Amino acid sequence: MSRSDWQVDIGLELHVQLLTNSKIFSGASTQFGASPNSQACAVDLGLPGVLPVVNEAVYEKAVTFGLGIGAIINKRSVFDRKNYFYPDSPKGYQITQLNYPIVEGGKIEISLKKGKTKIVNVTRAHLEEDAGKSIHDQFHGQTGIDLNRAGTPLLEIVSEPEMKSSEEAVAYAKYMHQLVTYLGVSDGEMSQGSLRCDANVSVRRLDDETLGIRTETKNLNSFRFLERAIEFEIDRQITALESGESIQQETRLYDSIRDETRPMRSKETATDYRYFPEPDLLPVEIDDEYIDIIRKQMPELTEHKSERFMVEYDLNNADAKLLASDTALADYFEEVTGISGDSKLSANWIRVELMARLNRDSISIKGSPIPATETGYLISLIKNQSISGKIAKTVFEALWQGESSAQKYIEDNNLTQVSDSKELEPLIDSILANNPKQVEQYRAGKTKLMGFFVGQIMKETKGKANPQQVNELLNQKLNL
Repeated sequence: MSRSDWQVDIGLELHVQLLTNSKIFSGASTQFGASPNSQACAVDLGLPGVLPVVNEAVYEKAVTFGLGIGAIINKRSVFDRKNYFYPDSPKGYQITQLNYPIVEGGKIEISLKKGKTKIVNVTRAHLEEDAGKSIHDQFHGQTGIDLNRAGTPLLEIVSEPEMKSSEEAVAYAKYMHQLVTYLGVSDGEMSQGSLRCDANVSVRRLDDETLGIRTETKNLNSFRFLERAIEFEIDRQITALESGESIQQETRLYDSIRDETRPMRSKETATDYRYFPEPDLLPVEIDDEYIDIIRKQMPELTEHKSERFMVEYDLNNADAKLLASDTALADYFEEVTGISGDSKLSANWIRVELMARLNRDSISIKGSPIPATETGYLISLIKNQSISGKIAKTVFEALWQGESSAQKYIEDNNLTQVSDSKELEPLIDSILANNPKQVEQYRAGKTKLMGFFVGQIMKETKGKANPQQVNELLNQKLNL
């Protein structure tokens, strides 16, 4: 098998759970972790005599997403019934949007290796309800059904089949995950099912202009699983075609233990689902004023914030993109900078000291034990030379471990930096007098010994001496 003779086409369908308190057509809770079947009401179950009512909040979320990708917002959208039988769909159909979705078009730019970028177009994003969940491992020889998720609001985001590798697909999924969480459209918790990926993969010969037969691998709930499933499917399809076999259009599942995909069912078409307009729901119409209100409430988009950080705070491109990638992180940085008065030093401390600890302890910026006020105050002390960078790291670690105040910790441990020449000069004179050989060697041209003298002074002051002040005084006394 040689991939060099083949081209790959990948399209993704992302099922994003919208961040609402109640379901899309009922008042039942969407809270995660409730006991099985405790959050499925009569509407979710489709019991006789009940009628669905659209949750207005889902439209606000959908419009926000559409504006975020520069899409067309359809002022008139229609719900349809998608008919199929499956045990976790108690109504025997799913309410979704087929011909008249809320969002059409739009595009995003993904970042790839070696500084490359690529534009990926979005076909559409439509509103729909989630199904329940089948549980196969808790009852021997039987399947349990938990209908808590039935009716949970979803935004299904469908891309064009423009991605050519698993790298591009993962970059697209990560960008979308960042975007929906940044905009407050979804919490993005993939472990809780808030974002799931379906990967449509096909291969064709390099000179073939027609897309190959595609397979759809469903319900991939991590970026790693998405990558592995696509890689397996590419190799499987190429091997099959080179062996003279044909590819069947089908739905497949990814087995993470065996690292393989396997058939689930033949791929249905729209005709198989017998779509028709949902008779219990009128078309929803919105106007320009509604869209404009949402536009004005939207947070500054990542790309705009990153550009502003480079101009306003004089940050390099990498730091600006990192700090702008998360709303809470960006807010933290701006608060720290406002207190410290030094944007570059603030960016460096957040990137190196704070984020290293957040990643190590698997904590989000919102859960940081060190508030922005303390980080900003600490950096301001470095800037005005009240403490050294080394001491600041000690204080920062103490704050991480539970100390409530940088100022109190510094005072209690007498960590204020020594910058008074009247205090430093006697100490420097003593160290020079006790090391005459090194003084002679320095004056003979071995200037690297400056580090030795600075080290001795820092040792005597337990790191509290101002290094710049020490260097100035040493230069004066050694270069007589």
